[in-house]
Amino acid sequence: MSSSVSARQGARRGRPGHDLESVLAAAAQLFNERGYEATGMEALARRLGITKSAIYHHVESKEELLKLATDRALDGLFEAADEARARDGRAIERLEFLTERSVHVLAERLPFVTLLLRVRGNTEVERRAVERRRAFDHLVAEMIERAAEEGDLRPDVDPAVGARLLFGMVNSLTEWYRPDGGMDVDALAVLVRRTAFDGLRLSRDD
Repeated sequence: MSSSVSARQGARRGRPGHDLESVLAAAAQLFNERGYEATGMEALARRLGITKSAIYHHVESKEELLKLATDRALDGLFEAADEARARDGRAIERLEFLTERSVHVLAERLPFVTLLLRVRGNTEVERRAVERRRAFDHLVAEMIERAAEEGDLRPDVDPAVGARLLFGMVNSLTEWYRPDGGMDVDALAVLVRRTAFDGLRLSRDD
């Protein structure tokens, strides 16, 4: 987060009405519902029941809202990657840990991850988000490559393709997972990890 954003947040703490978190949550929801380009600040103000000037008390522009929203998703993913890389053990164990943690990030930050997956690089803010997504994909590919070198993953799968396949499954949760749907996120994370690394076929030894 930039120092200017932090300064504004500090200066505005305690103002009555919506805070930055509620404005950001509403913005992400609207961007997902209507599309970023089709959503104006007036529509956001109506959704929140406040004036546009009240929104500008928290952010300078719609672009800043998009940056903050996509960063919320990306920061969570990179924090999970940092946790995974800091763990001892084999690469496959770190990769499995990252897969489970990423499911938790998605569940905890669902509107923001959903928005991140929909940006296409049409603006400077979107291009920055896309580049950060690619950097994360590269980290995953490196883990897959290392796990193959250690003999824990099949060597005939290109690491970049493997990363896309793995996180294609994780990211698909945005299409149907709902926090209030009754499915425990811990169980879901384990299921995704087992499906990715063990497959669906029942072993004769099971």
